[in-house]
Amino acid sequence: MTPLNRSLLAALAFFTSLAVPAQAHAHADGRAASGCASSVPYVSGRGGYDTYRIPAAVTTRRGTVLAFAEGRHDGAGDTGDIDVVLRRSTDGGCTWGRLTVVAAGRGHTRGNPAPVVDPRTGAVVLVSCANAGTVTEAQIMRGEVAPELGRRVFVQRSWDDGRHFTPPADITAQVKPPGWRWYATGPGHAVALTRGPHAGRLLVPADHSAAPPAGSRDTGRESRYYGGHALYSDDGGRTWHLGFVDADYDGVTNANESSAAQLPDGRLYLSARDQNGRAPGNRLDTYSGDGGRTLDRPYAAQPTLNEVPVVQGSVLQLSGAAAPLLFSGPSVPDARRAMALWSSTDAGRTFTRLLTLSDRPAAYSDLVQLGRGTAGILYETGANGPYETLRFRRLRLY
Repeated sequence: MTPLNRSLLAALAFFTSLAVPAQAHAHADGRAASGCASSVPYVSGRGGYDTYRIPAAVTTRRGTVLAFAEGRHDGAGDTGDIDVVLRRSTDGGCTWGRLTVVAAGRGHTRGNPAPVVDPRTGAVVLVSCANAGTVTEAQIMRGEVAPELGRRVFVQRSWDDGRHFTPPADITAQVKPPGWRWYATGPGHAVALTRGPHAGRLLVPADHSAAPPAGSRDTGRESRYYGGHALYSDDGGRTWHLGFVDADYDGVTNANESSAAQLPDGRLYLSARDQNGRAPGNRLDTYSGDGGRTLDRPYAAQPTLNEVPVVQGSVLQLSGAAAPLLFSGPSVPDARRAMALWSSTDAGRTFTRLLTLSDRPAAYSDLVQLGRGTAGILYETGANGPYETLRFRRLRLY
């Protein structure tokens, strides 16, 4: 047995020891060496918000864990008065500081947080999206919304470990072509390239929708008009460029919410939700060998993740020699429940399921490295529905 396989078996045993039956109390999932195994940074109905959704997490250069989310005032829906909010943890996700508002909706919708730490300066760079609080994704996709009320893209920075952020700066003109309608960054952490000719690049995986061709009877609301793309910055987030664009719109693979990781060989691995495409399963993936400028091949179905329903998922390449690539998402094909973790030791070609964290309802998630051999997952879950809390779990892998 190889050392890597022994490590994965040990990880599985550790994960199993932390698994919580669906009826168990929220704090009954064991203890890690740091003194905790889990915490609950967001509880819907508290802190002035009806619902918290759309998790995103990064670890700063100082070791602080930043847990971003959407704070939804009006309910669990995607439209309305929504802020981007943040809680900080200086002890690896065991306890959390006060909630702060990073981008205030003020009656409008701000969301899809995609944070990343600039490896050159240590600054936290946050890219997010916004639209008028009175319009819906369906209206935007049908072309019924004026550009100034539709989806726009913004960037913010923090130079003090996430305590304060600059006001949102509009970068829409740099990264959104005129023919696009919907636009969504991530959600979940973006990626900083640390090896190869593009080291230092900040890359945000994203998706969009396009207008139907002239003469078509389609409205643009059809899932076939979704596509994946990336935006990137080579100067720490000051200027941005549009990278690869998935523009097949054939209805076979409908790349939607996306995540990315840089593999040990320097390539980018990109994973996307398939929004009602005709390809088998609900997960798509591809690679980029040039830092996100182009794709090595079109998005294709990932058959070893067929258990995952139509939902956002997260990928994380752990650091260290022969460390695995991780994927997180619910594990019931037709329901958002049973958050699970998968591992790949062949650069994303195949994934093996390691653990089901709980059988409870669960939806979106984001993975974050906490230290050598230790990852965290911030995910939506609850006893009766997936949007009751955002829970943070520590996962020691080796």
